[in-house]
Amino acid sequence: MGVTTGNLNKAVNRNLERFPDDFMLRLTEAEFNDLRFQFGRSRWGGTRTLPRAFTEQGVAMLSSVLRSPRAALVNIEIMRAFVRLREMIATNRDLARRLDELEKRYDAQFKGVFDAIRQLMAPPAKTRRSIGFRVEEAGPRYRVRRVRRRA
Repeated sequence: MGVTTGNLNKAVNRNLERFPDDFMLRLTEAEFNDLRFQFGRSRWGGTRTLPRAFTEQGVAMLSSVLRSPRAALVNIEIMRAFVRLREMIATNRDLARRLDELEKRYDAQFKGVFDAIRQLMAPPAKTRRSIGFRVEEAGPRYRVRRVRRRA
């Protein structure tokens, strides 16, 4: 159904010029050992070279390098996603242009409405979430009492 790892590596090796550093990278020895630990694989057998990792653009390039039905479908979906993204950007520009025209026509009456619409059109502000575990309730205080021994 898919492409074997060997065929994937051969296709990448034949087309290395299509995979710059921001599309593909090799894992370090430490990263590979960590990955092996995560998957629970043994150290015996397997690959002699460190594996490759691909970014989103690298995966898109892989789908154009490989010659399998699944790779062709992935490539088609990538192209459709780019078309949808372009349409969304054009729609947003068109909406902003129309809003500017309306604002010029109806100035002071609807200023609050236009400001509210512009706030809705703006991308949401990114909020940073804190990392870690937070206890909402006050827990018991643990204290070790040491027994004094009399000599």
